Amino acid sequence: MSSMKNHIKHKSEELNKSKNSHRELLLVKNLIFWIEPINAKKDGINAIFVRPFNKKKSRPQNLTGEKFCIKNSFHGYGGMSYKCFEYGENIYIFWIDQLSKSLWTQVFQINNLEYSDNYVLPKGNQKKLTNSIEGNFDGCFCLINKATLIGLIEINKRDFLFSLDIKETNQDLKILKKFNNFAGDLSSNPKGNLLSWIEWGSPYMPWEKNDLFFAEIDVYGQLNKIENFSHKNINKNKNVSFFQPYWISGTLLVCSEDSSGWWNLLFLDVHEIENIFIKKRVERNLIEYGVPQWVSGITFFSGNIKNLFCLAKKENNLIVEQYKDLEFVKEFSTPFTSISDFSVFGKKVLLKGYGSDFLGIIFEIDFAEKVLSNFSEQIFIDHIKECSKPEIFWFKGFEDQSTHSFLYRPLVENFRKPPLLIRAHSGPTLCFDGSYNSEVQYWTSKGFFVAEVNYGGSSGFGKAYRERLNNKWGIVDSHDCKALALELIKLHLVDSDKVVIFGNSAGGLTALNCILCSSIFKAAICKYPVIDLKDMHYYTHRFEKDYLNSLVGDFENNLDDYITRSPINQINKIKKPILLFHGKKDKVISYKQTLKIQEILIRNNKYSEVIFFENEGHGFKNIENKKIVMQKSRDFLNNALNI
Repeated sequence: MSSMKNHIKHKSEELNKSKNSHRELLLVKNLIFWIEPINAKKDGINAIFVRPFNKKKSRPQNLTGEKFCIKNSFHGYGGMSYKCFEYGENIYIFWIDQLSKSLWTQVFQINNLEYSDNYVLPKGNQKKLTNSIEGNFDGCFCLINKATLIGLIEINKRDFLFSLDIKETNQDLKILKKFNNFAGDLSSNPKGNLLSWIEWGSPYMPWEKNDLFFAEIDVYGQLNKIENFSHKNINKNKNVSFFQPYWISGTLLVCSEDSSGWWNLLFLDVHEIENIFIKKRVERNLIEYGVPQWVSGITFFSGNIKNLFCLAKKENNLIVEQYKDLEFVKEFSTPFTSISDFSVFGKKVLLKGYGSDFLGIIFEIDFAEKVLSNFSEQIFIDHIKECSKPEIFWFKGFEDQSTHSFLYRPLVENFRKPPLLIRAHSGPTLCFDGSYNSEVQYWTSKGFFVAEVNYGGSSGFGKAYRERLNNKWGIVDSHDCKALALELIKLHLVDSDKVVIFGNSAGGLTALNCILCSSIFKAAICKYPVIDLKDMHYYTHRFEKDYLNSLVGDFENNLDDYITRSPINQINKIKKPILLFHGKKDKVISYKQTLKIQEILIRNNKYSEVIFFENEGHGFKNIENKKIVMQKSRDFLNNALNI
């Protein structure tokens, strides 16, 4: 047991390191760029690095030094914080610096000397393009004629399209357009004469309904015409979400849209901006080329018309598809449960993949060489041996609808029947994907049975599944968690007297409502939980301001639901042990809400406890604090379950 405990602890630290290293990978020509922390003593200081493609042991070259905090805070959740543009042998890099609150740039020339550790050479000095600006830049930049940078910025709760002269320094933004509400996914065609982006606004989130826009732009960076794409077979009379509009040629754009009930591929011909027509449409059930747009710049499509690669979730697997001249070529299976940082240049493909029994790995493959249809046969994976692997388990949830979950059986037999830990994911428009999770493995190594619930409302199972939660948050999710627990008890897999529910953020509301409405759950552990929907409506950050419109309903007409589904209004009824964690720098859900219920929880049960962290926000980062959470959780369950 001691060696397994140390193994899980070691993997937890490795996972934390893996998440912080090689972030925001990007492939340009034969070079891989990424962001990595560089100064442990100075929190947030990082740099852009580069190395050659398929040479993982090469010494990384630091391109930006040690004076930047390169980070994207667009719409609160951010995304890519830099972008590279290739022109012949030159690479233009633009990045967002949080310390100076400015955009910076530098031009590099590719060094073709074979044995040099300097893969690119600077051409001139770093340049501070803008004055200090109190706003949030997005990293989806467009570079027009090597002279004008086009981008998006959020200032005073409004989004703007702006331009900059890349030859100037310390300049003010030139505003090209003020949006009515939100904008994102800005991109331009290779010629630099057409732009595209998406817009959305009240009462919708971007995955519920958005609009796809196109604009003509002249050589001076001025907008001439703007058109909102509309088509009778797609979004004329229904709410549709477009995902990642991406140019694959001067006049062709690929994206996905969910009018069929699944995010499916759509190819548009934009020869004339006033007469955009569908070049090709691919409608397939049980396959999704998209995810909810919580952060900007999520990539599922990369490459060009001659070599386009697409990511997709096909049932319970992630696949990569290859297209040439819009025609499907081949499907490639992968061993990954989650993929990020998908980037293509020519015939080279780069991605970061995660699995159920391995940490994130960087996968580089050149399609100029022979590529097998199963990527697993071409990847060396350091599999974690002492690991409980997820088992897919479908059960009858709310209104007897088929509902998805992952089960993790205990690694050791410490109990006659194992205690059950039910995990409710955050979002709530997110999902569990079965990727390795050190917390799950910690509990299975202690003899616990863990179940992750993709309750109605989760993403990755089609639009209808995602919309099960509409107007029913706090009902469907809690019911599904209870239904899974009852099913596992019925199958004699777990101890019915030792059932606990875990939930973070939105999952905290699910967990606390489970405790309130069901006697089956004996305790709950929550991090930064949503406990007051009324308070969330008034005070949450801008991006989620309208989220509750679909989850609960219009505030003025559904005030009773906001009150009855908020755990804070029934906190006196909770007599069972509750353990809560909250960071005092949380800008999404104020820790003051948790503070309000602290005294009542502790008074109602002697094992209840509320713990605050001074320097944590919405999602804990500090590894020492994470260790405290695990130890406190273990001590709490020992007492609450009498084990």
